[in-house]
Amino acid sequence: MGPSLDVTRPRNLDWKRASALLYGDWGTSKAYVIGIAFVAAGFAALPVIIAVCVLTAIVGYNYTIVCRNFPDGGGVYSAARQTSRMLAAVGALLLIANFLVTAALSGWSAMSYFGVPEKWIAPATMAAIVALGAINWFGPKHSGSLAIIMAIPTVFTVLLIIGISIPFLTTEHLRWPSEALADPTFHAKHSTTSHGHMAQTWIWFTGAILALSGVEAVASMTGVMRLDPKSTSEKPRISRTAGKALFIVAIEVVLGTIIIGWAMLSLSDTPENQALLVEHKDYMLRFLGEHYAAALWGKAAGHIVGILVGTVFGVLLLSAVNTAISAVIGVFYMLGQDGEMPRPLVRLNAHGVPIIPLVLGTVLPVIILACTHNFEALASLYEISVVGAIAVNLGACVANGKLDMRWYERTLMAVTFLVLLGAEITIAYTRENALFFAVIVVGVGLALRAYSHKVTGLKTLTVSKEVADLVTPEAIEGLRPKLQEGLKILVAARGVTPVLRFALDEAKLRNATLCVLYVKEIAVFLGASQTSGIRRMRWQEDPQAAAVMSLVLKLGEEIGVSVQPVYAISTDPSTTILDLTATLGADYLMLGAPNRTGMARLLKGSVVERVAGGLPENIELIIHG
Repeated sequence: MGPSLDVTRPRNLDWKRASALLYGDWGTSKAYVIGIAFVAAGFAALPVIIAVCVLTAIVGYNYTIVCRNFPDGGGVYSAARQTSRMLAAVGALLLIANFLVTAALSGWSAMSYFGVPEKWIAPATMAAIVALGAINWFGPKHSGSLAIIMAIPTVFTVLLIIGISIPFLTTEHLRWPSEALADPTFHAKHSTTSHGHMAQTWIWFTGAILALSGVEAVASMTGVMRLDPKSTSEKPRISRTAGKALFIVAIEVVLGTIIIGWAMLSLSDTPENQALLVEHKDYMLRFLGEHYAAALWGKAAGHIVGILVGTVFGVLLLSAVNTAISAVIGVFYMLGQDGEMPRPLVRLNAHGVPIIPLVLGTVLPVIILACTHNFEALASLYEISVVGAIAVNLGACVANGKLDMRWYERTLMAVTFLVLLGAEITIAYTRENALFFAVIVVGVGLALRAYSHKVTGLKTLTVSKEVADLVTPEAIEGLRPKLQEGLKILVAARGVTPVLRFALDEAKLRNATLCVLYVKEIAVFLGASQTSGIRRMRWQEDPQAAAVMSLVLKLGEEIGVSVQPVYAISTDPSTTILDLTATLGADYLMLGAPNRTGMARLLKGSVVERVAGGLPENIELIIHG
């Protein structure tokens, strides 16, 4: 009888795929940022857009530092948890608020890009969210695929808009914020305050700060990123992969947003054009593509380009809705597993999807849409949550003296944190609905956290550093026995099935070590933080796995077979089986014949088929039926 193994996710995400995943979230910001900036500042919006893009680039650089220090997942919950569990919970709640509003905002923007009439946008968005929630009942296994597929056509669409607008770029209509605010007619057309030019410009800046949205995604992917050369799983480094992904996407986000913003402000500043820009604020990229294509090639060509831009960005934004729902499910599940939320949140359906988080991730965005009346209201809710989550992450990293940061990196991160903190306070001060939303989300979340702690009997104790060091995961890991190498048979089973008896017989005959693999399929989008943010489960804590493992261990002891329990939590069982087969050095892999209905097979595919297609030739595959 051998010791059980701890299993980590395979690191197979290269910088190209990471860039595509990041772009699917971060790159969509330009679809609505420039329209919001124009509504606020009119033809004085370009300096505001440039300032937001500069901050976006700086935040992107800060996140290369975060990724370097958290190679196993550096999302706000994982990063802040090293400083304070309470701070981590607040960060996670703000992240949940961010994803909830992302689903509502991206859905609204998608319907606008599809050309849905304004009075039907809210109902159509609600219907789309409910439909995507129903699809997620079967798990988000393929939810990231659409964003990856759409990344390339989206980039080409952005380049097309830039290319056809370049001949028309001009500085003739650009204005400085101070110049615009000095014009009495400007105040009648735009919502301004009496706090002075600098204060008003700062308020505009905080209103367009949505360009930061999505940057948290890269920190949550570090746990599955490909390691740097000469790096090991014991001392992982992913600086090269994360740095490339951030650098490439940041260039597109920053330059693309600035140039398209300039193209928007190159239209004549006549009252008619100003009215058109305000009218099309929710789908500005489609309007600009159609306008400049018509100016170059005629009205028919402009109509075709408008449909193309609307379709590409509409589909990408719907993909962002689906990803947001999956992310809400993942964060709720992570908090439930870690004891920060009530345990019923981790109950799964037959497809491995947490039921209550799925309902919350679908219903809450619909409620948000029902309580808001326009796109600007949704944007303000989005700002306070995304800025708050990023600020908590960076602030926790600055306060964590154990992190590997040079003095100038820590200084820059501290300054960035202060800017974001100021923006968060400004948003809360100037947008009462956003403050109310944040207070409700964080307040209800912390109340549930306190209830969960009371029910589970979890208490916080203050002990000396010497005592704490004795029970750290690192100290326990150092005492864990290592698996002895030898002839191995790996059998994957989800229950007490005939393949287990067959595997025991074969191990007895061949005098081999029997590795019994139980894969708990969790159809939850957790990013990379699932290896660091949630409490690592053992098979003894899973009732189904414990029943299987205990029986096999007992039978193995009776017949003299060395049994090695292997337990893994995975969103993709076939990939996990393949990786573990190679990692454990198995000579034989045994699988039971699948038995699924036609619909389930269509939606989820066959594990046996996928494993058979990816198994190395030097490993024998035995399918027992």
